Amino acid sequence: MTRVKRGVAAHKRHKKLLGEAEGRRGAKRKLVRPAREAAIHALSYAYRDRRARKQQFRALWIARINAAAREAGVSYSRFMAALRTAGVGLDRKVLADLAIRDPKVFRHYVDLVREGKLSGEVSRS
Repeated sequence: MTRVKRGVAAHKRHKKLLGEAEGRRGAKRKLVRPAREAAIHALSYAYRDRRARKQQFRALWIARINAAAREAGVSYSRFMAALRTAGVGLDRKVLADLAIRDPKVFRHYVDLVREGKLSGEVSRS
């Protein structure tokens, strides 16, 4: 059986790994083993934080809707409940965008909720 020297493949793999570890400090950018560990951690953090970003945006949208609704005299929970019972198909992302970019339209929805036109219940504010 012929001898197989694996230096070229290992060198290529190590160069690829060290390329991924660019921008890190100390041994993590120069040595293969710490660079591999850093790359594995970075990938796991990226996976975790892609999901965390969705939670953070939802919290931001809720805060914006709540602020705009309370400014108009309705709590967030009553406003969302009224929209849900009325079958209004606007999600939190769109409502938050309306609250910031087009407050008149958002205020129109809030007024409908306050007058009880969207739900059977009139808000107690």
